[in-house]
Amino acid sequence: MKSKKFLLNEDDMPKQWYNIAADLPTPMQPPMGPDGNPIKPEMLAPVFPGNLIEQEMSRERWIDIPEEVRDILRIWRPTPLIRATRLEEHLKTPARIYYKDESVSPAGSHKPNSAVPQAWYNKQFGIKKLTTETGAGQWGSAIAFASNLLGLECKVFMVRVSFDQKPFRKTLMQVWGAKCIASPSKETNAGREILKKMPDTPGSLGIAISEAIEEAVSDKTGKTRYTLGSVLNHVLLHQTVIGLEAKKQLTLAGEKKPDIVIGCAGGGSNFAGLSFPFISDKIHGEKIEVYPVESTTCPKMTRGPFTYDFGDTAQMTPLLAMYTLGHTFIPPPIHAGGLRYHGMAPLVSQCIVEGLASPRAYDQLKCYEAALLWARTEGSVCAPETSHAIACAIDEANKAKQEGKEKVILFNYSGHGLLDLTGYEKYMSGHLKELHLSEGELCESLEVIKNLPKAKKVKSGKW
Repeated sequence: MKSKKFLLNEDDMPKQWYNIAADLPTPMQPPMGPDGNPIKPEMLAPVFPGNLIEQEMSRERWIDIPEEVRDILRIWRPTPLIRATRLEEHLKTPARIYYKDESVSPAGSHKPNSAVPQAWYNKQFGIKKLTTETGAGQWGSAIAFASNLLGLECKVFMVRVSFDQKPFRKTLMQVWGAKCIASPSKETNAGREILKKMPDTPGSLGIAISEAIEEAVSDKTGKTRYTLGSVLNHVLLHQTVIGLEAKKQLTLAGEKKPDIVIGCAGGGSNFAGLSFPFISDKIHGEKIEVYPVESTTCPKMTRGPFTYDFGDTAQMTPLLAMYTLGHTFIPPPIHAGGLRYHGMAPLVSQCIVEGLASPRAYDQLKCYEAALLWARTEGSVCAPETSHAIACAIDEANKAKQEGKEKVILFNYSGHGLLDLTGYEKYMSGHLKELHLSEGELCESLEVIKNLPKAKKVKSGKW
């Protein structure tokens, strides 16, 4: 009988995070202010605590995980590495498919891997309240969970379409004591301006970020800070516990390395968490294919330019060098709310520029088809975002079958879909449509960045 699960002891949980910024062949281009000059760390102080700003700017390869943080992470970590034997048998593929099961956290996804350290560092800095945004509600749930454990007040601006589609995510945040409101809201200047122009807007992560930042910087006491669930360096850093554990577990499974590493990608956190430790191996000579998978309705990596853009709609963030669709872009209301972000993390973007990662885009109908096949073979119900990684893994397993090659495929099972069943019901009843972004819509969206500074597509040329 094939082994199904590969487990680590709590003592095997990583003691350090891995920072890929130390190993990138071509260094990232710096964040810039509206004047086109690189920002200084102190310019971020109204938004983030100093200890997290230090991590954001760090180029140290390894950063110690505080023991108090590891103690909380032990509630659910290390997470299992599981072999998808039933899916393999159904596909009749020679590929061996493994997935890192991040759905076992209390919030049901990978997001607490960064929510816990962010809340902890904020508390160490004397912060009393956190604000944030959330798309599908996975990050909002995670920061509510972490804030509750560490005794912090928490307010979440949830993208309106997901607020309506996924009511139990809001309930889950409230269970952990957080306040959750639909974005755009009437509680911020940014929200009121958007509602004045577009009263029926489904909202976007860019808008919700603007509201959360405004709420944080408007606190006269200085005791409120903003937290982000993806995109920035320190968030991706915290997520590398996923890939570091997976490397140990593949060894337990008797595998030398994966041939293919896959993760869905909205802002880049779960993809980076799994892939960065393996991209490090690729930088140092290993032959590994790495696929970040996005939605065809929000195709920043596959159709957007690599350039400087704001991380939010109201232009409150620094300018970041990234793949983007423009900071005012509002994607169609797909159920994979976590993938509805206009930009991609600068670290992931630079990996793509270097040729270290090769993005793909999938339509939601193909992804729900893959999700049902997954549920009917492996048994679990995945988040709509995760279904994009599963669809890609299935394609790669079928390709291995056509080529007659044994391959090791590893993907990140980034979250469960037990609070996302409305989307499944709509798909099974035939009420979901195939959605695409037209060339005209894309060109119109990119108009907003045409006068912003241009990022240089600098790469080493090794891949």
